[in-house]
Amino acid sequence: MVSSDKTKCIMVQGTASNAGKSVVVAALCRMFAQRGYRVSPFKSQNMSLNSFTTRENREIAMAQVLQAEAARVEPHHHMNPVLLKPKEDFTSQVIVQGKPAGDMNFYHYQHNFRNQALKAIKESLDALKKDYDIIVMEGAGSPAEINMLDVDLANMQIARLADADVILVADIDKGGVFASIAGTFQLLPPEDRQRIKGIIINKFRGNLDILMPGIRQIEDIVGVPVLGVLPYDQELKLPEEDSASLSERKYRSSGKITIGVMRLPRISNFTDIDPLEYEPEVGVKLIEIGDEIGKVDALIIPGTRNSISDMVTLDKAGLAHEIKDLAMEIPVFGICGGYQMLGSKIMDNSLKESSIGSIDGMGILDVKTSFGEIEKIISQSQGTLIRGNGIFKGSEGEILRGYELHEGISKLGESKPLLRVLQGCGNYPQSGFDGAQDGLTAGTYFHGIFHNFHFRRSFTDYLREVKGLETIGYQEDHFQELKKFSIQRLSDLVEDNLDMDSFQEVLHFNI
Repeated sequence: MVSSDKTKCIMVQGTASNAGKSVVVAALCRMFAQRGYRVSPFKSQNMSLNSFTTRENREIAMAQVLQAEAARVEPHHHMNPVLLKPKEDFTSQVIVQGKPAGDMNFYHYQHNFRNQALKAIKESLDALKKDYDIIVMEGAGSPAEINMLDVDLANMQIARLADADVILVADIDKGGVFASIAGTFQLLPPEDRQRIKGIIINKFRGNLDILMPGIRQIEDIVGVPVLGVLPYDQELKLPEEDSASLSERKYRSSGKITIGVMRLPRISNFTDIDPLEYEPEVGVKLIEIGDEIGKVDALIIPGTRNSISDMVTLDKAGLAHEIKDLAMEIPVFGICGGYQMLGSKIMDNSLKESSIGSIDGMGILDVKTSFGEIEKIISQSQGTLIRGNGIFKGSEGEILRGYELHEGISKLGESKPLLRVLQGCGNYPQSGFDGAQDGLTAGTYFHGIFHNFHFRRSFTDYLREVKGLETIGYQEDHFQELKKFSIQRLSDLVEDNLDMDSFQEVLHFNI
C-alpha cells in the first residue's frame, strides 16, 4: 500500500473525441507496470454503451477494463465512477460507482445530480490513491469545450482535483492537427493551460522529416514540447470504446465463412462479436439499417440499449421479416437485447425501456420479455450448455463464462433454454436457466459468450461443416493471443516513439 500523497496522477486529454486517449492510457499503464509500479487507470465520467461487469458485480466502461488489463490489475468500479449510457431523447442511464442511479436528461444531470456525481468521483479517486503508485487518468472529448467549462466532470476540473499533469493527444489523421493543438491551448484558462506538460501527435502515416518544421513551430506557439509522434498501426486489434469509433472500424469481411452482424441504432457491448473476426477464414459483415443482409452463413443480433426502439426500427426497415425468413435456413443468434427481439413479445407497460410501450418481437423464439419487474441485473455469470440442435455441440458440458447487464426478464414457452445457470441471473432471478433455442435460432443474456473459445469454435466449425469445409477443431485461440500481443505492441510503440528523457523531465517523474 502506498501513501495517497505520494501517488502520481497523469491525465491524458485529447484535442477531440477518438484522438487516441484510451489507447495512450493503456500503453502508459503497461509501460509503468513493466517497471514495477502498481498502476491504475481512471476515467471520472465516461459516456459509452460498451460496458462490462467487474468481479464485485459493478458496471464500468469497457475501455477501463482494457486499461486495467494493460496495467495487470483487476478491473474495479472505482476506475470509472460515473458511466453514462445513452438511451433516447437526450436521456441517459447514469451508473455511479457501478450501480444504476436512474435515467436522467442532460439538464437534470447537470443541475440536480452533478454534486452527487462529483462526490463519487472524489471518493473513487481517493480510494485508488490508497492502493496505487500511479493513476493514469483519461479525459473525455476535448477539454476546450468552452460552453461546458463550468460544469466539467471529465477533464480539467478533475485534473485540478487530482493535481494531475496533463498530456494532450492530437489526431493527425483527421487533418488540421496543429490548429487543433493551438486552438485547445487558446481556449483554455491560463491555470489549466499550465497543466499541459507535453503533446503527443497520434495516427501519423507520413514522412516525419516533413512534419518536423511544424512541430518546432507549434512548440514555439504553445510553449509546450511535442513528446512524440505515434505511427498509425493497423496491426493493433483492441476493443473499440463506443459506437463512434465503431463507425471507423473495418472488420475483416472476406472469408470462406461470412457472419452477418446487425448494427442496431443503439448497439451496445459490440465487443461481444470481436472474437469471431479472428476465427480462421471467417469474415464479419456489419449490416447497417437500410442495407441488404445479403448472403451470410449466420446472423447475430447484438445487444442494444433500447430493444423496443431498435425492434421498431428493424420492423419499419423490413429487416425483421427478412431475419425471420433467414432463420429457417441459417443460424440466427441474439445477445441480450438481440435475444429479446427474437422473442414473441416485449412488454413494457411501465414505459421503463422507452415511450413506445409493449410491442411484438420477431416471434422466432417462443419467449416473452417484460420490463419494470426487477432492478437491473449486473453480474458476472457462468453456465453450461444444454444439449440442443448441435450448433454448439463441441462445448456441451463445459462451463461458459460471461457477464449480464439487463433490466428485462424473459419467460419461455415452447422454446428450450440454452444454458443451465451456475452463477448469475439468466432469464429471470432463480430461474436456473438462461437464453432459449429453437431450430437454428438461439439467444442468451450472457455478454461475452463468444469469448469462450470452445463455444466459439464449435459454432464456426458447424458453419464450416454445413458448407462442406473441413472443420478445424480446438487449436490455438487466435483472439486471446492477438489481444495480448496488441497490448504489448501498443506499449512498445508508444515507448519507442516517445522522447522518454523529455517525458520524465516534464512530468518530474523518474520512470
